[in-house]
Amino acid sequence: MRKLHKITMGLAGVWMCSAAPLKARQDMSDVEIRTIPVAEGIYMLVGQGGNIGLSVGENGPFVVDDQFAPLTEKIQAAIAEVSDGDVRFVLNTHWHFDHTGGNENFGEAGAFIVAHENVRRRMSVDQFMEAFDRAVPAAPPIALPIITFTEGVTFRWNGETIRVVHVENAHTDGDAIVMFENANVVHMGDTYFNGRYPFIDVQSGGGIEGVISAADWVLQRADSQTKIIPGHGALSGPQELRAYRDMLITVRDRIRMMINDGMSVDEVIASKPTSDLDATWGADPDSFVRYAYQAMSSERE
Repeated sequence: MRKLHKITMGLAGVWMCSAAPLKARQDMSDVEIRTIPVAEGIYMLVGQGGNIGLSVGENGPFVVDDQFAPLTEKIQAAIAEVSDGDVRFVLNTHWHFDHTGGNENFGEAGAFIVAHENVRRRMSVDQFMEAFDRAVPAAPPIALPIITFTEGVTFRWNGETIRVVHVENAHTDGDAIVMFENANVVHMGDTYFNGRYPFIDVQSGGGIEGVISAADWVLQRADSQTKIIPGHGALSGPQELRAYRDMLITVRDRIRMMINDGMSVDEVIASKPTSDLDATWGADPDSFVRYAYQAMSSERE
């Protein structure tokens, strides 16, 4: 297995910690799963990897994303503290392994895996993530989504209307936003990194315009009481999401001007276009600027 050479705030520090082999990095014995109440019957679980959404009630647990395989037993134990029964559905917000790593374990335990069609397509074959110099092998069949959608899907579950909507070319080409309509809670997956620069996976069809559009889509439907679960970062509301959206627009506009002036990606990075934003949004602005530049360049083609 390749070593991790490139360090970034992307994927919330899952790949940031060392250049050690993957096997060593998967020692998660010290990781604790924290269960955060969000609304009646809705929780956010935080461990290592993407934030997990959880709906509990008479029909059984409904899970949004499942982090890494070594954490499955801890995640199941945390779920058992607030709900009876086995997990019935796992909804993946996109294909990245810090959100889908537990699929195999939950699938073997009888859960139905659900995701956008592009998630299954990408997980079905070997991938190579250039941003992290990392090979990602194809997932075993039991870990693949067996229920897929293109535009969206709705669950009537635990007294909730759980509406899942695909947003195009945002973090990836297979992103889903999950709305728990009765509870007024939204899980945005990695279309939203609260308080930090996002990782935009251009290689997987992501784009900065799509990330901005995803934030706008949620803001148009949110009210002051809406709770928003980000893919990474703390539980938030519209105010934090709006600040994130505004930051993205600011950076996009600055980089667009530089692209129009004919500047190369290295020249743009060297100009430090986010210097006044870095104290708030993250420790690795150069990677974010590179992703944004690449996304905008591909969108112009």
